[in-house]
Amino acid sequence: MIRIWNQVVEEGVAFPQEEGLTAETGAAFFAEQTYCAVAEDEAGAIVGLYILHPNNVGRCGHIANASFAVDAALRGRHVGEQLVKDCLAQAKAHGFSIMQFNAVVESNLHARHLYERLGFVPMGVIPGGFRMKDGRYENICPYYHVL
Repeated sequence: MIRIWNQVVEEGVAFPQEEGLTAETGAAFFAEQTYCAVAEDEAGAIVGLYILHPNNVGRCGHIANASFAVDAALRGRHVGEQLVKDCLAQAKAHGFSIMQFNAVVESNLHARHLYERLGFVPMGVIPGGFRMKDGRYENICPYYHVL
């Protein structure tokens, strides 16, 4: 899980984190989530994952948030779609009633098309909301889905 998570962090075009996980920080990070899941190939190797947790606390604690990571070598094979579908079911099973994605980078067209195809509703655009690895700023597009 740590290897795939760190791939996305190192690419610097999707996750807000700038530091990769170590064995120690990764174990703590994944343990503090409400739920984590992995996708495995036929040989049992992890090819993708997601984390699920509250988007906020208290009166907004019924809104979930999630992050998805797929091994770079296996993107385009619908692993992400299966992860998102499972995540929606798990969010509902864990008592959430809404899923919200705060920072989908505008140029991440594959993710945006997938989310919209699965019923997520775009909430607008936040200009310059994400600093890419190369230092330029790109718009982010928040989404929500009622569970």
